[in-house]
Amino acid sequence: MEFGCAIVIIGLIAGVAGATTTLLLHAVEHLTYHYGFGTLLTGVEGSDRTRRTIGPLLGGALAGLGWWVLRRRHHVPSLQAAIDSGKALPRVSLTVDAGLQVLLVGSGASLGREGAPRQLAAAWGDLGTSKFSLTARDREVLLACAAGAGLGAVYSVPLGGALFAARILLGTWHPRALGAALITSALAVAVASPVTHLEHPLVWPDMSLTYLFAFLALALAPLGAAVGLAFDRLLKAARPTTPMKSWLIIPAIAAAGLLTGICSIWLPELPGNGRSILQVSVNSGLTLTAAAAILILKPLLTGVFLRAGAVGGLLTPALATGAAAGSLVALTLNHWAGTDLNVAVVSLICAAGVLTITQGSPLFAALFVWELAHPPLWLVLVFALGAATTHLIEQRRRAFIARRGATWAA
Repeated sequence: MEFGCAIVIIGLIAGVAGATTTLLLHAVEHLTYHYGFGTLLTGVEGSDRTRRTIGPLLGGALAGLGWWVLRRRHHVPSLQAAIDSGKALPRVSLTVDAGLQVLLVGSGASLGREGAPRQLAAAWGDLGTSKFSLTARDREVLLACAAGAGLGAVYSVPLGGALFAARILLGTWHPRALGAALITSALAVAVASPVTHLEHPLVWPDMSLTYLFAFLALALAPLGAAVGLAFDRLLKAARPTTPMKSWLIIPAIAAAGLLTGICSIWLPELPGNGRSILQVSVNSGLTLTAAAAILILKPLLTGVFLRAGAVGGLLTPALATGAAAGSLVALTLNHWAGTDLNVAVVSLICAAGVLTITQGSPLFAALFVWELAHPPLWLVLVFALGAATTHLIEQRRRAFIARRGATWAA
């Protein structure tokens, strides 16, 4: 009974966390780029060069200042480490850290927006359920569900949020955990709906499709695996082993913002979490040159922010990088080989492949990509086929490395 009540409370808190961070993010975006309506891409395209350059710089400097003050006085653990510790979550530090993430991403940083609502939902969900008599395992399940529901709320992806909690954070298919994750994520999406309006981040264009895309998914799996592996290695190498606490974090993040702002003069899709890149990829709005440049610059800018000491999500930067790779392949073949590949489908197949490598769950990657764009239902099978093949390639690669290592050791 108490576990059931706690599930409801977690779902409600996660929905409020998702709505709050969404409102704050939009406020920062509108203030940074001085626009009234539309997406971040609309704001960036409508702003002049000075605002594109100075906006991310100032946002980075303010976020850096906030993290410098916060980390000097409080320890801010990663959400996964905080959940695994079995102790009460540090609500104040996690909440302030989440606010700084929203400030940075809203001002144009190349990081995901999903980290903040996950932290808020888990931190305050821990408080909301602290009076219940819960086992250590039940508490772990609820905190993971809170984080997944926060993700689901901001992107209006209830299945993606549930799978993130069950498969990524808990690594289980247990019915009790999966059921709790589905309920909390659905509740959070419903609670946040007055703010998000249940709008999907991507608008799927009206186009004719063929079931032959299943074969295309198989052919693109090696590309998704290669790009995902490169993305994952780059960001793991860029992430500092310990959080930066020196005052140098202020100019470092400001410089990362300045670099992003300068790049956005020519590529307005670069600022933000990656939604702009996904948007133009799905709408076939990228040129061959722009797709190639974004494929290189998006992960590099994300790595620069991490190296500077910033914190943020990596789901949408990974998706954006994969979408750019898919667009590049489709546009290249269409231009030089005379093919007529659907750029939107190829982009999302590659995006799902890259997310599979970075998160280790092909089902989560396929459903998350499908929920973001809501193309025809059968395409989820195409995304799943591509993601599963990518996952198989990665497993075979690791097995080969392990065998080779054992041979050398012998």
